[in-house]
Amino acid sequence: MRASGLNWQGLMEQLQQALPHGEVSDQSLAYFKYPKRTLSVNLPVRMDDGSVRVFKGYRTVHSAARGPSIGGVRYREGVSAHECEVLAALMTLKAAVCDLPLGGAKGGVDVDPATLSPHELEGLTRRFTSELVELIGANEDILAPDVGTDQQVMAWILDAYGENTGTTHGGVVVGKPLPLGGTYGSKDARGRSAALVTARVLEERGESLRSARVAVYGFGDVGRKAAQTLAAQGALVIAVSDQNGATFASSGLDLAALSAHREQYGSVQGFATDITPDEVVELDVDVLMLAYDFGAINAGNAHAVRARYVVEATNRAVLPEAERFLTGQGVTILPDLVASTGGLIVNYLEWVQDASNFFWTEEEIEAAIDVRVNASVDSVVAFMRARQVDMRTAAYAVALTRLNEAALMRGVYP
Repeated sequence: MRASGLNWQGLMEQLQQALPHGEVSDQSLAYFKYPKRTLSVNLPVRMDDGSVRVFKGYRTVHSAARGPSIGGVRYREGVSAHECEVLAALMTLKAAVCDLPLGGAKGGVDVDPATLSPHELEGLTRRFTSELVELIGANEDILAPDVGTDQQVMAWILDAYGENTGTTHGGVVVGKPLPLGGTYGSKDARGRSAALVTARVLEERGESLRSARVAVYGFGDVGRKAAQTLAAQGALVIAVSDQNGATFASSGLDLAALSAHREQYGSVQGFATDITPDEVVELDVDVLMLAYDFGAINAGNAHAVRARYVVEATNRAVLPEAERFLTGQGVTILPDLVASTGGLIVNYLEWVQDASNFFWTEEEIEAAIDVRVNASVDSVVAFMRARQVDMRTAAYAVALTRLNEAALMRGVYP
């Protein structure tokens, strides 16, 4: 389900389109073009059979101009330093769009976690954390879950960090289990924000979600919550996919029953009419929600997209060449810098709670997420209206302007 094509050149091409519309100096642009650092580590792990296997790990800090860096750790086969650098830069932009006092980071290990036992996965996680321990921290670089990692992995990172440093402060990791200083809404925030932004944009255009036909590409935590939230507002979710297949019902899917089916059988296949994930992208719908990984829509399949709105509920789901084609066809792209901000916002809220040792209720967390998502949308939409540009260009320009302010105030070390 994932296409290649996540590259720095594509990001810079889109940034160049935003430069004339923002306030950016050569100095701050130079800061943006070069990550602060990228660390590459070799990770020897003793496997259950007694052998030692060496994995490759990475951690990129892109920027700390606006505050400590924050970003996910992904366990995925084929993860590279370059991928981490691009995703870290996107996190820097996203934090700026949300006006959060944070910079961007990203890390990962080249591994398929499904091939490891729980004991091997824990050993890999603890080794990775030990290699990073001198560079991470609540006020330096904050780690979060991503593709292939979850609350349990974050708990192992927290414990390994504490063992290495002799500290108990939880702010080095977000997306933790609740008993270890995690927060409510952590799993649902990105899907919630994607649905909220979709509703806001349709409302802005005089349309409604009621009876809107929706297809969801990727029915994990993000896609599930996005689908549920859209359905609660009257939308008709007719198709969803996961890594094993896809299911379709023209009259709409019973999402509660579908979730129970996936929990029991490990896939959405077999619930209604089986189709392929590629066919989900090609359905004639109002909204196509992309909630899997980068490159879901690329030059190879953009021509088949028939949705009127394409929502990036995950980073870089629509690659630049595909976006140029789709916008030329009148398709509206809701970019990741706006649509998928809920995950970063809830991580920020968890970090703040850990720092103060004061934790909010689930209702307070949801309200705080909504307030910040709406504020981000408002700033981007206002910029769109004023400059008559698309939403991605507006989001980039807003972010670059805020990063420029921080870079100019800090100056350059002589």
